[in-house]
Amino acid sequence: MHLSAPGIVVAVLPHGEHGAVVRALTPEDGVRAGYVRGGRSRRLRPVLMPGNAILGEWRARTDEQLAALTVELVHSRAPLHAEPLPAAAIAWAAALTAATLPEAQPYPRLYVGLGGVLDAIEAAPAAKGWAGSLARYELLLLAELGFGLDLERCAATGQSDDLAFVSPKSGGAVSRGAAFGYEARLFALPAFLREGGAATWDDVLSALAITGHFLARDVLVDRRADTLAARERLIDRLKRAVA
Repeated sequence: MHLSAPGIVVAVLPHGEHGAVVRALTPEDGVRAGYVRGGRSRRLRPVLMPGNAILGEWRARTDEQLAALTVELVHSRAPLHAEPLPAAAIAWAAALTAATLPEAQPYPRLYVGLGGVLDAIEAAPAAKGWAGSLARYELLLLAELGFGLDLERCAATGQSDDLAFVSPKSGGAVSRGAAFGYEARLFALPAFLREGGAATWDDVLSALAITGHFLARDVLVDRRADTLAARERLIDRLKRAVA
């Protein structure tokens, strides 16, 4: 096996005394793991950080063998790891990607989406500027893994007008009229989650409540549930930023 591809680092685990097993999301080959010799060295530690864009070269004798990986840094987001909110967001986005995507399965839309989230975190002066894109990435990931939410029409009436809520059971949108009397049992549906555009803090937190519910119920189960701790830390920091 020989693969040369750009990638986004999503996980780094120590291996042996000096090496590291690195997992990176590539555009056409999905998540790929490889052993980086000297990956824990002073020279490579800043390169092998979650969120960094790399050019990787994976080599192995068979597809089943852990590949040897050499990396070249394309774009560093290391400075963001020194800022609490961006660091928490990168940690969560990377951990979510690493924990949920099967090895070597292509997810080109998620590669683009993750890159967009990281670019937004890097460019926005405050969390309000990127938190909405993180919620939309979670929504995209749910869809790509087969757990997409139907936010285009009302689950009760089939109509697409005045959609204001989401059912926590079906994942379908619910119109304001159909939800009358049951609003407390439903998630509020912020418009930006369907249409894009600007979002208030209330919108962002509502969107993250929706995606968090379905990630925990349908995707991050069994051993992968531990990954949610990174999300809880991020949500806590976001709520403190709002207060």
